[in-house]
Amino acid sequence: MNAVAAPPRNGELGFWMAGLAAERPSFPRFAGQDSVDVAIVGGGYTGLWAAYFAKKLEPSLSVAVFEAEQVGYGASGRNGGWLSAMPPGNRATFARASGGGLEASRALQQEFVAGVDSVLDILQAEGINADQHKGGALVAAHTEAGLGRLVTRRDADLKYGLTEDETQMLDRDEFRSRINISTVHGGLSYQHCARFHPAKLVHGLAGTLTSMGVRIYEGSRVDSVGGKTLTLANGRVTAAKTFICTEGYSGQLLGRRTLIPVNSSLIVTRPLPEKAWQEIGWDGLQCLSDSAHTFIYAQRTSDGRIAMGGRGVPYRFGSGTGGAGATAQPTVDLISHKLSTFFPGIPFEVDHAWSGVLGVTRDWNGGVHWDPASGIGSSTGYAGHGVTSAYVGGRTLVELAFEKETERTTLPWVGYRARKWEPEPIRWLGVHAMYRLFGIADRWEESRGSSKTSLLARFGSRLAGLHE
Repeated sequence: MNAVAAPPRNGELGFWMAGLAAERPSFPRFAGQDSVDVAIVGGGYTGLWAAYFAKKLEPSLSVAVFEAEQVGYGASGRNGGWLSAMPPGNRATFARASGGGLEASRALQQEFVAGVDSVLDILQAEGINADQHKGGALVAAHTEAGLGRLVTRRDADLKYGLTEDETQMLDRDEFRSRINISTVHGGLSYQHCARFHPAKLVHGLAGTLTSMGVRIYEGSRVDSVGGKTLTLANGRVTAAKTFICTEGYSGQLLGRRTLIPVNSSLIVTRPLPEKAWQEIGWDGLQCLSDSAHTFIYAQRTSDGRIAMGGRGVPYRFGSGTGGAGATAQPTVDLISHKLSTFFPGIPFEVDHAWSGVLGVTRDWNGGVHWDPASGIGSSTGYAGHGVTSAYVGGRTLVELAFEKETERTTLPWVGYRARKWEPEPIRWLGVHAMYRLFGIADRWEESRGSSKTSLLARFGSRLAGLHE
């Protein structure tokens, strides 16, 4: 009698975090009164990088991180494991808004290119093993319309400063020689991208900070920040400078219409046999996405699995954040089906499914803000490009707060503010309508074989504020 496979795990902060639960570092809950030089709200990548660079700038500073749940609870512990050079937002919008034009957006792009290698260099120097591997990224086009969008994207990449070596078009055979996706028409290759294990990175950074003298508190939600005072359930902290680094969980402190938590869901397979990998390829360990409007993102993990993510239920009414990430079966089925269409004939078994939220502004452009009068700053709105954004944003916050003029402090996302989201129920209806249009557009392009992007998708992009 054949053994029945165990059902997939669901939620539990996701595969990355659950797998390290027994060995993760734990930190005390804050209680009482304290005074620090730098208080950081949020124990994800942005807050941890800000703490790192504050201590690097001046080791004598007293720095404390206050995390409402546990370090890496949000997107930092649940993401797809991409360290990418893509900035958080529309480069054309940044060029128009900054006053610096094309050169300002080129500088932003180059900082994110440099950021990929900078993160990898720091991990090596600090002895952090997060399964990191710089293999680049591939974007697959499954339709002629999708391939056309990639040609347009590459033209924009070159316009904003990437070189022909850093961004390359691939024909069908070239793409399949790297990853053997049966339905691919061609694609785009990026040089500057690395795969990594999200929870290993967040735990490694936390351990490094502890050795540097940073105090980290878990289960310590900051209810309000006013003036130089942080109010918590069990205490109060006075801080000369405060950084709010809460991304998709920023509603309480930054306002629910400033940015919203958009949901993304992932699955990870059980380890694949060597025979399957021989058929699939993927020997370069590239990160993988596609040019569909309802796109996916994926990686080959260090232990021979495929982790793939995409949109399920994109947004919860009232900006809900979804707790520990339990994921509805239709979403699991949707992503599983996508994986099976990429690699037909390969038997996949889902081992774990989970969801998390990312922070999105009304026009999907992130921003770093510092107010010297109040001593409060923030870096948020990464819209799915959060790993390198957190590094650049956290570092930039420190430089702004301590009046250090660098190549980062004049980038066009510094001080950038999008208009506010609409009130409910308009924003719930709008976000769901946008994704419904994108889904219909994908099916239309696949069934018709059109070489042009669907008008529905163009309308959905305008509705979302994504148009240039």
